Amino acid sequence: MKKLVAAVQAIYYIGAGLWPLLSMQTFESVTGPKTDHWLMVTISVLIIVIGFALLGAAMKRQIGMPVLLLAIGTAAGLCTIEFFYAMRGMIWPVYLLDAIGELILIIFWGVALYRDRRRPLTTGSKNLAG
Repeated sequence: MKKLVAAVQAIYYIGAGLWPLLSMQTFESVTGPKTDHWLMVTISVLIIVIGFALLGAAMKRQIGMPVLLLAIGTAAGLCTIEFFYAMRGMIWPVYLLDAIGELILIIFWGVALYRDRRRPLTTGSKNLAG
């Protein structure tokens, strides 16, 4: 299940990261105007790189602790930032939709990790393979 969650998060991040790079105009029409486009581009590139790292890990079935930290940590960080600033009116409320999406990813990771723990260990590395 970890492979599936990693792949879903990867596709979500790659798509979300590409959107402002391909059409900043449509991105801003939904999320509000941005004053620092260079910062938005920087964030987009980082989100895309994280997405490709997760996709690579999913394809190779290598979902170890560094990948889990990257996936869950990124989702938790984005969720917290978006919720915090949207609730204070500093960013458009539409970011709450992404915060919910990030929270769903965290829940799916929790379910995947819980399911893994319930399986008996057959080999030392098989459980991390996802």
